[in-house]
Amino acid sequence: MPKSTVTLFLFCFLLQALVHNPAHAQYWWNASRESAGLAPDPATTPEAIIQVYGAKAYSWRGYFGIHTWIAVKPTQAKNYTVYEVIGWLQRRKMSVVSIHSDGPDRYWYGNLPQVLLEKRGDNVDALIEKIDQAARSYPYSHHYRIWPGPNSNTFIAWISRAVPELELDLPPTAIGKDYLGWPFISQAPSGHGGQFSIFGLFGALVSPVEGFEVNLLGLAFGLDPNPLTIKLPFIGRINLSPIAPAFSSMNHIQ
Repeated sequence: MPKSTVTLFLFCFLLQALVHNPAHAQYWWNASRESAGLAPDPATTPEAIIQVYGAKAYSWRGYFGIHTWIAVKPTQAKNYTVYEVIGWLQRRKMSVVSIHSDGPDRYWYGNLPQVLLEKRGDNVDALIEKIDQAARSYPYSHHYRIWPGPNSNTFIAWISRAVPELELDLPPTAIGKDYLGWPFISQAPSGHGGQFSIFGLFGALVSPVEGFEVNLLGLAFGLDPNPLTIKLPFIGRINLSPIAPAFSSMNHIQ
């Protein structure tokens, strides 16, 4: 690997460590899984809801990337259904795709989640059906690899490509979102534009949703013109728009 590339990776990692709060290093059995209070109460919210969440990955992985999941509540439903990939299920020779009734906004083993996308109201029930169909047709249901994928972010990107109405723009810290397997060409994770990726290790995408991104060894570098934003691994999005202060979009998971 060129020295300039190694230097850039080290710089990004150092800046991430200085700017961000570190992932909470806790034991998995006592790390918080409580609600973060981000999801509408289904008892008082009859309309259909889709929310996409992300939180720093558990333990040391949180320094590098995030874990993402989708929560849905059809019209008049009294609870949420959560769709996500859980890697340890592979050890038991089970499907890594988990579809279960759960709190949609629970801490991810001590790490605060954030809402990456929300859809409500009319036509959302139809999108929920498409999400369910896509989740059940995920081609890597018995295959999981932290890096470069397929992993939990590969799963959410698969659903997003199948449901382009979501227009989901996964942050560059969602390592694995660019894993395509074969063939090497597809739509961008948002379901708009185009992308090529060689097993998530090298590739590029152009999309009206994500902008332009280059993927190198699973790490995403990019530029989004609307609003003007730089995307970097470890750090996430840096908003350069004149209507927002620099670094305003930097947060725990981006």
